[in-house]
Amino acid sequence: MNEKRGNWYLLTGLVLGLVIGLGFAWFISPVKYTDIDPASLTSSYKDEYRRVIALAYTANHDIDRARVRINLLDANNPAQVLAAQAQHMVAENQAPQEARALALLAADLGRPQSISAATPAPQTTSETTTQAATGEENTAVPEETDLPTVEVEAAIQTPTLPRPTRTPTITLTPVPTFTPRPTATPMPVLDAPFTLKTKNEICNGTIQPGLLQIEVVDSQGNPYAGVQIVITWQDGEDSFYTGLSPEISSGYADFVMAQGVSYRLKVGEASAPINDLKINSCGGGTALSFEEK
Repeated sequence: MNEKRGNWYLLTGLVLGLVIGLGFAWFISPVKYTDIDPASLTSSYKDEYRRVIALAYTANHDIDRARVRINLLDANNPAQVLAAQAQHMVAENQAPQEARALALLAADLGRPQSISAATPAPQTTSETTTQAATGEENTAVPEETDLPTVEVEAAIQTPTLPRPTRTPTITLTPVPTFTPRPTATPMPVLDAPFTLKTKNEICNGTIQPGLLQIEVVDSQGNPYAGVQIVITWQDGEDSFYTGLSPEISSGYADFVMAQGVSYRLKVGEASAPINDLKINSCGGGTALSFEEK
């Protein structure tokens, strides 16, 4: 008597094989990734990668190396991505020095890239190094005159042998002038004092109502990135940095004020605060310009 069976055993075997295969792949012999492309990282690891690049840049100021590293992650508009991450860190009250490093790198990457021809360093030896230190350089190396061969007995009988006369054939030429290498741009100082230079009320309807626009420059009038700005009001406080909008200016920052609220603004850590900032009577915006003392 033949027993009729269905096809359920095939489905059961398929499910068991799938479960066993997944368990082996996930727990017994999981896949291990090594030396993968940084662009393949998850978003959290990409954020960590950018943070490390920014901190390295604050230490060595090598913008070319930082640009190459960041392009491995974000080939399209990396400055905007760095600025967005810095704003996110400020909003979540994360480490301010790391947010500042991201803002500085975003501002410097947003500037036009300068191309300079690299001058190969001349090959030097121990003799030329000594000559450069003394301000002289040999163009012709004098040949050493061989000392006369003396027999052992003659050497014993004659304790001192006369040294042969050397004819100088050295021509002295000036040491070539080398072009000094450019020095790294110094990091902005957080405790630098800033003074209010201009305050303009904007009532032409070209900007968002209540928008507080802040521009910070150094003593030479150059945009100053990475300066912390703290704004407080009765029910809260917010802090942000210049340089998070490099497409506008590396010294630019902004904040939207609410109607009927009075604000207190402080630029940097050693500057006097600006009190009683409000939306102007025309309902427009306000532009403040600060300059380093």
